Amino acid sequence: MLGNHGRFITKAIFTPLARVLARLGVTPNMVTVAGTVATVVIAVLCLPQGWIWQGAIGLAIVMFGDSVDGTLARMTAGGTRFGAFLDSTLDRLADGAVFGSLSAYAVFQMADSPVRTWAIIVGICSIVGAAAVPYARARAESVGVVAKLGIAERTDRLIVGMGSAILMSVGLPQWVFAVGLTWVAFASFVTVCQRIWFTARHIDEGTQ
Repeated sequence: MLGNHGRFITKAIFTPLARVLARLGVTPNMVTVAGTVATVVIAVLCLPQGWIWQGAIGLAIVMFGDSVDGTLARMTAGGTRFGAFLDSTLDRLADGAVFGSLSAYAVFQMADSPVRTWAIIVGICSIVGAAAVPYARARAESVGVVAKLGIAERTDRLIVGMGSAILMSVGLPQWVFAVGLTWVAFASFVTVCQRIWFTARHIDEGTQ
């Protein structure tokens, strides 16, 4: 679930935990499913209610700890194709829960104003972007092109979205939250365009 920025640190931290889980017979897929369920529950129960910082702490712990599945996979069977599929698919569900819950916060907790309307619109765009970015990569790979490029990794988008919500919850103006979601939506759109452009340039190479 974490991007490349945090993988080195989490590998060092969670290797001992992964060893314990391996001895207990816990599989990487179990960790993946548990992390997704926890993410969805925390996001849906906390964020629409306005419990932003509580939800942020819970999500940070779950997302940080989700790297255990990759470490565990390398210790056991080295990971499977189904495991990679499951992890990527459930990440989309987790993303939708987070950005959907942030959008729900704007709907139910923000006073009626242009900023609220703006936040709702870009929140919905962020949900669409959370699905479109990995879909563009998956479709590129289906035609033999590895399109990993983009101006923001998944982790970056989550940090900006949740970070802007936290700043708002501690007293900053609501437009800070709207700006954060705007960046997420914009970064997602640009990343999709980058991957389309990259695939168009390299698709013939992938079919040779």
